[in-house]
Amino acid sequence: MTQRLVSHLRYAALAVPNFDEERDFFIRHWGLTEVHGEDGLSYLAAEGSTEPFILRLRRDEKRVDLAGFGVRNRADVDALAAKLHADDVQFVHEPQELTGFSGGYGFRIFDGDGRVLEFSTGYQTREARKIREREPIPAKLSHMVFNSQDLNKTARWYIDHLDFTISDSLVRPDGAEMMHFLRCNPNHHSIAVAMGPHHSLHHLSFEMRGIEEWMRGAGKILRSGARMIWGPGRHNAGDNTFAYFLDPAGNTIEYTTELALVDDDLWEAHRHDISELSTQDQWGTAQEMSELVARESFNDIDKGLFVAPPV
Repeated sequence: MTQRLVSHLRYAALAVPNFDEERDFFIRHWGLTEVHGEDGLSYLAAEGSTEPFILRLRRDEKRVDLAGFGVRNRADVDALAAKLHADDVQFVHEPQELTGFSGGYGFRIFDGDGRVLEFSTGYQTREARKIREREPIPAKLSHMVFNSQDLNKTARWYIDHLDFTISDSLVRPDGAEMMHFLRCNPNHHSIAVAMGPHHSLHHLSFEMRGIEEWMRGAGKILRSGARMIWGPGRHNAGDNTFAYFLDPAGNTIEYTTELALVDDDLWEAHRHDISELSTQDQWGTAQEMSELVARESFNDIDKGLFVAPPV
């Protein structure tokens, strides 16, 4: 089994101009719990996760503030920082005691496209509870997907510098890559990179307890008035269910469940032809993927590249 210094995806942090509306949506409809709040800043947890929070919202111009990753211990944090320095990666700050909510020890960098990444350990965890049968709320953060103008360059950065591995790829009939799914642990993917017209957030995905809870959750969000842009269905790559919605800020967010687990020593990456309907949706319940559907997740140009957030 491959031993990586990055253990898992912890949280996503977004800045949104309609902060109050966005916060209300994620608490009242999406099913997250606010565990800490400041003026224009909200930390939201999933009831089924020991992570202190899985989503941070901040009032500001729309952007991705950062993606937060977990590291097993302080020695691994220092080893990862040393590796990235040797690779001439640009740092936001060096390994240090973190003073924000939940604390910890870690550092921040810019990835090759200018997104801010945080790597941390030793933070305060929370007591998770078992999600009840038929309870339509997220159990945890599943994965985070970025749009990139140069798909292969972005994916290669995560492979070369953070030891991520491509689990599967989506390709056009002519063989051109359209999406790469990358893992840092047995989960089929913790991040993915999609070909897009600009760098931006493609979507955030939240794991539900099971199929029943996922389907009830999708119905709940539809009744909230949010628009489902694709689904419900079941992907081929990752074998997970999907139901994609637009949040009030125009970000694509997903309820999913049953994401595949893979064995590093046995798994062979596949190249799935996006023109085949079974690649898009094994069940055939979702509308066929089209340029109009794909465009929904292009999102606004991320104006936060190579600009560190204030918190």
